[in-house]
Amino acid sequence: MGCRMVYEGLIAALRGAGFGARLREGEPMAAHTSFAVGGPADLLVTVETPDELVQAVCLAREAGVPWRVFGSGTNVLVGDGGVRGLVIVNRCAGFSVADDGTLRAESGALLSQVARAVSAQGWAGLAWAVGIPGTVGGAVVNNAGAYGGAMADRVRSITVLNEGGATEEWDVERLAYSYRSSALKCDPECGRTRIVLEAVMALEPGDPEELAATVRHTEEQRAMRVPAGCCAGSVFKRTLQYPAGFLIEQAGLKGRRIGEAQVSPQHANFIMNTGAATARDVRALIEEVQREVYHAFALQLEPEIQYIGEWR
Repeated sequence: MGCRMVYEGLIAALRGAGFGARLREGEPMAAHTSFAVGGPADLLVTVETPDELVQAVCLAREAGVPWRVFGSGTNVLVGDGGVRGLVIVNRCAGFSVADDGTLRAESGALLSQVARAVSAQGWAGLAWAVGIPGTVGGAVVNNAGAYGGAMADRVRSITVLNEGGATEEWDVERLAYSYRSSALKCDPECGRTRIVLEAVMALEPGDPEELAATVRHTEEQRAMRVPAGCCAGSVFKRTLQYPAGFLIEQAGLKGRRIGEAQVSPQHANFIMNTGAATARDVRALIEEVQREVYHAFALQLEPEIQYIGEWR
């Protein structure tokens, strides 16, 4: 009863702030993840501007309700038990490039769309990112990269919302980037209490025709390598010695299934929801792949994806 009363207070506050049409109760997270799995969120609200994102976070904090900001739903696996508290779906998608090549992008913008747009405008530096499926905020936190490029090469600073409800400016040194990681990702407390609102990146003038050709080539390469369907992108990080997909394939695991979850026959570092997979199926398959690869090569595969919510 007490928990419901707390929720009722937050629901009233969100409706009073104008979020009523974008507020859902018991919303299946399967509708918000690229794996198309995940149980219900107690509450879910969609925000469209950084001010709305700040407001929703502050209202949840004031109500004492746990909250989590959600981007495009890639690189995550939500448990079948769902997510307690408030899920804030970030759709803050604005971006602009100044005359000197300074790119400002809100954290909910899709990185692939930003990369295509700035490349079409003749700005070089993000063509490698046209196939990255996540948001700018997720890419900043995870130091997303592909085809020799990475966010660490482009990010100059970010704006974050801190635990006290104020904004902070972080330079790239404070982010302490490493392979597919950052200070925001490595420190669990930091990641929970600070939310990326905006990223500032540096671009350079480029030849529009060359950039267009690079974008086409990158998209063609991705189409050949990346399976179509419900998945979360690369499941495992590259080891120091070998790509994860190579190890999984050499262990004979292409096509391995648990329930409706399957190691892709096309690219072994992708796990697909082939129909009605559960989060439990996907996680069990991830763990089985880790065991088999370790048994074969004495190498531990580290997942890139993050486990969220409650597990049954």
